[in-house]
Amino acid sequence: MNFLVAVVSLLGTIAIFYGSKIIYVKFGKAWLTPLLLTPIIVILILLITDTSYEKYNAGGTILTHLLGPATVAFAVPIYKNIALLKKHAMVIIVSITVGSTVAITSSFLLALLVGLNDELTHSLVPRSVTTPIAMDISTMIGGSPTLTAVFVMTTGILGSLLAPLLIRTCRLNTPSAKGLMLGMGAHGTGTSKAFEFGELEGTFSSIAMVVAALISIVLSATIFPVFEQFVMNSLLP
Repeated sequence: MNFLVAVVSLLGTIAIFYGSKIIYVKFGKAWLTPLLLTPIIVILILLITDTSYEKYNAGGTILTHLLGPATVAFAVPIYKNIALLKKHAMVIIVSITVGSTVAITSSFLLALLVGLNDELTHSLVPRSVTTPIAMDISTMIGGSPTLTAVFVMTTGILGSLLAPLLIRTCRLNTPSAKGLMLGMGAHGTGTSKAFEFGELEGTFSSIAMVVAALISIVLSATIFPVFEQFVMNSLLP
C-alpha cells in the first residue's frame, strides 16, 4: 500500500507540474506559474483525500533528491557562454557579493524584528540561495533544513512574480542586469524565469545563482557568526 502511494504521489506530482506548465504557456499569467500552481493543487489533493505529508513524501522525496543534479545542469549554458562571463567577471563577483551580504543580513535583522526564535531565524538566513545548498547552510548554522526549503521556495516564487515589474520600473535593459537580478534574488526559480527572457539572461542568472551559493557558504561560516554575536551583544542591556 505504501509503495502504491509513493508511486502515485511521484507520478501525480509530475503530471500536475506538466499540466500546470501547459496552462501557464497557454495563458501566460505570472500567477499561473507551475512553481506556484503545482504545490497549491498538491496541497488541495492531500487535504481532500486526507493523505498525510509523510505518505505523500515517500514518493515526493525522490524529486527532492533531484534538486542537486538539476542545479548542476545550469552549468551547461554557463559553459556555452564562458567568454562572455569572463568579460563581466568583476561585475558579477562584486554585485553578487553585495547581494549575498544584503540577503543574509536583512533576513537576520528581519527575523529579529518580528521576534522569531533561533531555529526560525537560522532557517530564514539562507533563503536567497538555491535549495540544496541553502538546506546545507541551514544545518551548518543551526536552522531547520525543511523550514529553509519553504523559505527558499517562497522567496523564489515571489521573486519571479515581481521580476517583470522590477525590470520595467528600474528600466533594466541589458541581459546581464536582468539575469543577475533574477539569479541573485530568486535563485533556481528566477533562473527559470530568466530563460523566458532569453538565453543570455538565463546564463547570467545561472552564474549568479552558483556564485551566490558559494559566497553565501563562505559568509555563513565566517562573517555571519561574528555579525550575529555583535548584534545580540548590542541588544543586551
